[in-house]
Amino acid sequence: MALSSMTGFARCNGTNGAYAWAWELRSVNGKNLDLRLRLPPGWDAVEAPARARAAEALSRGTIHATLSARREGVAPLVRVNEPVLAAVLSTLREVAQRVEAAPARLDGILALKGVIEITDQEESEEDRRAAELAVIAGFGDALGALAGTRRQEGAALAGVLGTRLDEIGRLAARAEAAPGRRPEAIRSRLAEQVAVLVGVSDRFDAGRLHQEAILIASKADVREELDRLAAHVEQGRNLLAQGGAVGRRLDFLAQELQREANTLCAKSNDVELTNIGLELKSVVEQFREQVQNLE
Repeated sequence: MALSSMTGFARCNGTNGAYAWAWELRSVNGKNLDLRLRLPPGWDAVEAPARARAAEALSRGTIHATLSARREGVAPLVRVNEPVLAAVLSTLREVAQRVEAAPARLDGILALKGVIEITDQEESEEDRRAAELAVIAGFGDALGALAGTRRQEGAALAGVLGTRLDEIGRLAARAEAAPGRRPEAIRSRLAEQVAVLVGVSDRFDAGRLHQEAILIASKADVREELDRLAAHVEQGRNLLAQGGAVGRRLDFLAQELQREANTLCAKSNDVELTNIGLELKSVVEQFREQVQNLE
């Protein structure tokens, strides 16, 4: 199964009977699946099916979905509001008895607010239901297109993440081969420091200092950190190969990689190993940032 990003865009439009509609979907990063719908008035029946389809198609991301719909090719209905017209005519007759003026013209009377009403033809329940079903099906098509764009970006991210894991593996190998990380090298450096201290003052217990040096040397060994780094890199490669909604698991893995890199830097008493650890932290952070975009 391919990896998917959480960012994408899709648009789908169509017609059904007298209705023309269009969906526009935009997807951005999100901890969970969050569908934010914007529907025209009167289209609330679309919401529940749309949410159900989104939950089936996607696992994570904030989805902004906007529906636009309009009726086309429907002749308007024009009718006279008889009560309003009667009231207007009655008022005109009363005023004509008190004021000398030219008789009111028909166009003037019809232009008065409320005398003429223009409405759309009433739609049947069957036509409305057919339009809603078409809009819901269109939302499914838009979701498919959105998932496609997310997979395309996910494929690109998979390549980037694979490269970062390779870099982490190479840095771990460099740390493995660094002469300064070997226990004997650490003990030798500490022994030199102990010798300097003993040479400066005879108040130091050479035997006790030597024991402390050996203990410090054992604590400074980064063998376990390098083993865990190798295991984490292998797990990361397996997750990339597995695909699907593995973003959360890779995010947790990135935290573990960062923890091992920090520990390696903290334990290191060698310049080369410290530099490798700092470079490792930088690459792991790049890995973590890219993982944030995955579903």
